[in-house]
Amino acid sequence: MSKIIVDGYNLIGIAHQDLKRAREEIIKQLIEYKKKKGYEITLVFDGHIGGLGRETIEYVGGIKIIYSALGERADDVIKKIIQKDKSFWIVISSDKEIEKAAWRENCVAINSETFLDILNGEFYYCERPKGITLSKKQKAIQRVIMKLIC
Repeated sequence: MSKIIVDGYNLIGIAHQDLKRAREEIIKQLIEYKKKKGYEITLVFDGHIGGLGRETIEYVGGIKIIYSALGERADDVIKKIIQKDKSFWIVISSDKEIEKAAWRENCVAINSETFLDILNGEFYYCERPKGITLSKKQKAIQRVIMKLIC
């Protein structure tokens, strides 16, 4: 079974009047997605500004939610997890630094916008036109997207 790790604020964006409500909504969406697909999902949020000073972990609806420690970014937590746990991870983030770390660890990075479209049922797969050759990375992304939507 594939594991998904999500850069929480990167996925929901931070331009919300009610950030707590936006977090709750994405958690609900991920719980429903987990019920349908069965993936192990870890959601990581920055907790360093208003957090408890230490990394905190909670489980909601089968989703593991991590808030980073004071002075630590969610990006650092994600990189640490995929480096330490040598499983295959589908890494959801549009952050270039996290994307590079994912590929270095033989994981596949999917940008947040694409994954949000998948969650919202707004992503439609199109066959690529004949004669177009994809790179290894593009093929890996295409395979993972198919796993996420089918």
